[in-house]
Amino acid sequence: MADRQPRLLSDIEALKALAHPLRQQLLTWLQQRGSATSADLAVAFDVDRGAASYHLRQLARFGFVEEDTERSAGRRRYWQAVPQDMRLPRRPADPEVAAVAFEIGRQWLERSENDLHAYLSNREGFGEFADAAQHSFGGTALTAEELTQFGEEYITFLNRWHRDPAPGRRHVTVLFHAFPTPDPT
Repeated sequence: MADRQPRLLSDIEALKALAHPLRQQLLTWLQQRGSATSADLAVAFDVDRGAASYHLRQLARFGFVEEDTERSAGRRRYWQAVPQDMRLPRRPADPEVAAVAFEIGRQWLERSENDLHAYLSNREGFGEFADAAQHSFGGTALTAEELTQFGEEYITFLNRWHRDPAPGRRHVTVLFHAFPTPDPT
């Protein structure tokens, strides 16, 4: 993943495809747990297998998922998330792009807040991973150019640590927010 270029999500059709809540759930599941069939995902999300298959095809159409050809056989098709550095447009001129990008950002933030709350509510259930977890809150003073560079270095660092799901590994949520601190007055 470290050698891939960032993917700026500015195409309205791709954004709309990604903004669908079930598609977000399917993509997240595949990112965190590895490849699965539409039947596996239909059971996991209590949806019709045809609906799961349709939504996976829509995600594939826009390059968010792809067939896991190593696991697929015959009519049994496995899907996997495409590892990528997805970025929402910063200040889109098109109001429709801005609205859909905002919705995706809202969903990502809601998911991260829910995951953090669930973890903090049951830390003891995570064993050695709870002992290894880190929490930090800090800040610094930067120029706009430095903030851009800081974000790029962070993403490069995170990509260097990308690992596929495997026995002994847990998906680890990494939250990063770098934005100008609003004036408290």
